[in-house]
Amino acid sequence: MLTYEECLEMSDLSADEISAIAEHEHMNPMIAVALGHYLITHDGENRIKRFILDDIERAKRCGDQHRQALLNGALRHFIATHPQHTQ
Repeated sequence: MLTYEECLEMSDLSADEISAIAEHEHMNPMIAVALGHYLITHDGENRIKRFILDDIERAKRCGDQHRQALLNGALRHFIATHPQHTQ
């Protein structure tokens, strides 16, 4: 059986990016790894970017500056590692 960490390594996404997907879609992180990997391999990068942006907006509305900063870092990393697919 594969561990979460092994699946995360194969997903081409960071733990923070997976966390944003899990938060946005209200799902277990292991399921979010599978969804994230699927989206990365099927031209879904802009959808992941939208998930992160939505989560940033939610954190802003809730006044959660720590979560907002974490998600901003995740967004910067995502755009830097997937620049050809995110506008």
